[in-house]
Formats: sequence, structure tokens, C-alpha cells
Amino acid sequence: MPKLEPRNLPDLVRHPILTEKATIMMEQNKYTFEVTPKSTKTQIKAAIEDLFQVKVVKVNTALQPRKKRRVGKFTGFKPQYKKAVVTVASGDEVKIRQVLFPDV
Repeated sequence: MPKLEPRNLPDLVRHPILTEKATIMMEQNKYTFEVTPKSTKTQIKAAIEDLFQVKVVKVNTALQPRKKRRVGKFTGFKPQYKKAVVTVASGDEVKIRQVLFPDV
């Protein structure tokens, strides 16, 4: 297992996923993020705890399948990504607005 370097942790989390299902899960203290495909659950947990100062209880990950895309006669694939559903302790909250608009 690679050593966790604190300066590399923020690069693991790309951005939050804001879908209808994800916003419903926020009421249960579950937040969804797109992360780098090679990151592990322990690295994701450390990154979220460091970025948002919350206590992470559980991390579920899923490597989403590649989707085929076509432009004219050329076929290709959209890039593959990893989705992480992070459950935080009750009473803690992840400020999604802070992530999307850091200057506000």
C-alpha cells in the first residue's frame, strides 16, 4: 500500500457529483465525489477528512464502465472514472458550495 502523503490528498478528489440521487443521499449524510481511478478507500477517506474537516464513517467506491461515443464515422470512448460515496458522521456536514465556488 502506498504511503499517504498529505500534499497529494487534495488531488485525489476531482469534484462532487450532483445528481438527483446524490442530493437525496445528502439527507442521510452520504456525499458522492468523482475521484481518480487508482485511489484506494483509505486514501479517499484521508482526503475527505483533510479537505472538509469531517469524520468519515464509510467509503463505498464503484469504477464506472466506459461509455461508447461516436462523432461522425469515428467511434471512441468517454474516459472511465471512479465514483466514491462517502458517509460522514452524524452532525458533520460537507460544504458543497465551498467546493464549487471557493471565492464566494
